[in-house]
Amino acid sequence: MNTQLILQIFIGLCLLALIISLFFDKWDYLLSSIAVVFISIIVSTFLIPLETPEDFIGIILAVDWEVICFLICIFTIVEILKQINFFDAIAKRIVNKFYYAPRKLFYAMCITSTLIAALIQDLSVAVIFVPIAIEACRKMKISAVPYLFGITICINIASTLTPFGSAENLIIASHFNLPVYWFLVYLGVYFVVVTAITLLLLDRILLKKYIEQRNLILENNIQGTEKNHSPEIQNHSDDGINVRSSETDGDAGSKSLLKIQIERNVFIRNLIGLIFFVILLGIIPQIIITGPIGLILFVLLNPIKQNGDKKRPDVSYFLRKIDPKLIYFFICLFIMVYMLDLIGLVQKIEELIESWSTHNIIVLSIEIIVITSVLSGFLDNAPLTIMLIPIISKIITHSNIPANPVLMSFTLGINLGNFLPQGAACDMMTLELARKNNVEGFTYKSLTIVGGLFALLHVALGVGYVSIFSVFFP
Repeated sequence: MNTQLILQIFIGLCLLALIISLFFDKWDYLLSSIAVVFISIIVSTFLIPLETPEDFIGIILAVDWEVICFLICIFTIVEILKQINFFDAIAKRIVNKFYYAPRKLFYAMCITSTLIAALIQDLSVAVIFVPIAIEACRKMKISAVPYLFGITICINIASTLTPFGSAENLIIASHFNLPVYWFLVYLGVYFVVVTAITLLLLDRILLKKYIEQRNLILENNIQGTEKNHSPEIQNHSDDGINVRSSETDGDAGSKSLLKIQIERNVFIRNLIGLIFFVILLGIIPQIIITGPIGLILFVLLNPIKQNGDKKRPDVSYFLRKIDPKLIYFFICLFIMVYMLDLIGLVQKIEELIESWSTHNIIVLSIEIIVITSVLSGFLDNAPLTIMLIPIISKIITHSNIPANPVLMSFTLGINLGNFLPQGAACDMMTLELARKNNVEGFTYKSLTIVGGLFALLHVALGVGYVSIFSVFFP
């Protein structure tokens, strides 16, 4: 057994150990990821070996620092908006409208977030919608679990509709000169059908159960309280701001008062700032530009007073409040992808895909969508896309196979293979936000099971869709 094969097996086992550790909620996944990366580098240093400075510089350059910078900016923006109770105020408005219609809220939030995710980075959409969904569900006395599943799973589908919804789509569209209408024409039907099926299944499988539990709780509360007791929805101001609401204390059934304080002008200027930031994300796809601009904008909109001084912008104050755990985790993932490339595993995958160029269009399309979706479940999609584009380009150029089915399969496979949460940044972001907000029932394990089953369904529907297209519209 040669040294390279031994190293491939060893790093493969390390990666498997990391994935297994993520299933244990009480275990620090950051500790596991750092340990796996450190051990992989040390062992590779002795077996390959890594000798030149370029080898170690390559490890640093393997990290997508644009994504890391954007994560830092977006986490800080979230902390700013949380501190001024912006998400809470938005949630109040939603509760005022949907308190007695949680199913309508589910469809409204999922469809809205999905359509917006088709225009801007899915990570940004998760950061905006997940905190709002969590706060709204708490005030409506319903679990946020089905709403988080709906938002997360549907956001992943949204990236198939336009070239703006994900970094990998931008890379594919740029390399193959694919305009917006190409995505709408060739993948639009798939997007509409699969989104509708996904929402209906989530409603039937998850949401229905939680709505029944909520109705039972509300009925018990009504029976156990005095006649003039009114639910939270009946105690609010007209604009949903400066509200005072009552919530049932979980231990004794007594009432506790919740005050949401946010000045109207503060809320309005931050809402305008958020709308401007979303528009900016759609106009300028380079997140290394939009992230810092958004951070500066919200820091300027929300000056703070410290030690009795006059209010002034202070970015360091908010930076100290963010939890960098997920940021470090993604750095480790990028390095692991580099290590897989360094030991020759990626090259073997490339050779496998390239060998398929002699197959007929239907078989080739199925093979591409299956292998890319499986790989994208384990690896970050952006570097995987960059690695596979030359092979896909070579298959199209040096064979008589039509380009459209191949590109459709490649795009669907890259975007839909969320069998594991670490394959999609928005999935990990939702998990982190759920953890910080103590959402019970939404864990790495549950997202892997539910998200994995839906990813399998989406890939299967993608295989059927591309096969039908290849037969009737070659």
